[in-house]
Amino acid sequence: MANPHVVVVGGGFAGLRAVQTLKRIPVDVTLIDCRNFHLFQPLLYQVATGGLSPANITTPLRYILKRQRNVRVLLGTVTDFDVDSHVVIAGTRQISYDFLILAAGARSSYFGNPRWSKTAQCLKTIEDATEIRAQILAAFETAEKTAHPTEQRLELTFVIIGGGPTGVELAGAVAELAKDTLRREFRGVRPEGTRILLIEAADRILPTYPQKASQIVAKQLASLGVTVRSGCKVHDIRPNRVILERNGSSETIESHTTLWAAGIRASSLGRLLADRMGAILDESGRVKVQMDLSLPGHPNVFVLGDLACCPGKDDSPLPALAPVALQQGRYVGRLIAARLRGEDRPPFQYKDRGNLATVGRSAAVGVFGRVVIGGFVAWLIWLFVHLMLLVRHENRVLVFVQWAFNYITRNRGARLITASSRALEDETPDANTPRATD
Repeated sequence: MANPHVVVVGGGFAGLRAVQTLKRIPVDVTLIDCRNFHLFQPLLYQVATGGLSPANITTPLRYILKRQRNVRVLLGTVTDFDVDSHVVIAGTRQISYDFLILAAGARSSYFGNPRWSKTAQCLKTIEDATEIRAQILAAFETAEKTAHPTEQRLELTFVIIGGGPTGVELAGAVAELAKDTLRREFRGVRPEGTRILLIEAADRILPTYPQKASQIVAKQLASLGVTVRSGCKVHDIRPNRVILERNGSSETIESHTTLWAAGIRASSLGRLLADRMGAILDESGRVKVQMDLSLPGHPNVFVLGDLACCPGKDDSPLPALAPVALQQGRYVGRLIAARLRGEDRPPFQYKDRGNLATVGRSAAVGVFGRVVIGGFVAWLIWLFVHLMLLVRHENRVLVFVQWAFNYITRNRGARLITASSRALEDETPDANTPRATD
């Protein structure tokens, strides 16, 4: 008799942990993902600011699972479901399932203003990170080539929209890049004079953290020269400018580089679930699930991670965080194992072991229940937790060595402009331009 077939869509934190939890269970597992690697998203901002290389925070899925013999990895995108036949459709392939785990994650949201994406670069994928890195470094290169003070100021003004953990970490990293790493590397401009603005619509940054944590981080950012604008809503984003609204008045900030860290929206797979299986979505496109993470009316279909709207202890949805996704993946893997044994398991309960956010060198904040700590100790905890969450041992070693080198030298070794950028626009020679020879 064939083993039950578990199909997992998405190789992120939730999907991968579910697959790994099923390692010794008598099931056959098929993992489908549109990328062939697992991405450690919490450190994307370090790729975007030259602190780490993409390979430091990615691991091929086949490498991770090569010793798990009951798993097959397929590269592809799920395009539809046949509910009656229990079939997942990925391109031309039709894959039947006994259990279906959907953990397709989320994408950036511009709150109904998709045209902003052309001006304000988001940070959600490796490609986003390398594009941001190119934009940031290109801004300094362009400023070096112009002697006009106004143009230099536009190039060296960075606007970061979104005061959550990603925005805070990105702002701190850009500040350290400008004021420490690049300080003596340019002759025509002073990178340490870079202007960095962090925009948040709520009345304080890190609005989901306790107020004390927000105050600690605000002071840490101020020490790096980052200007925090809380209580400011983005009215419009146009080329070279951001228009803000605050208390009924508007303000225009001129800048050539605007970065978006303000919000996310669940994968479009959620809408497909609504159409095919009657799923109910929240305002962010997340799928509302039952307490065992199953889809109402479909007990063998589970939705996890950023795609799921799962209530916590206070009935508010659990946040889109890696620890939530990891615990959900482990829970569903164990739940399937229990069902195969004819056993029941209690509803899913998220165990909040704390939240961490770092601003930069020796600066971070940690929230553990009612205890809030900041500074060097919180930074050390942040380092340890993120190292341990990396999937591959080799990545832990590489990242640790890179962090130690960066800490001692204040250098960021992955400062490569690998994407198209404004800095190179005027460097393309035409037919009448003499070329240098080797």
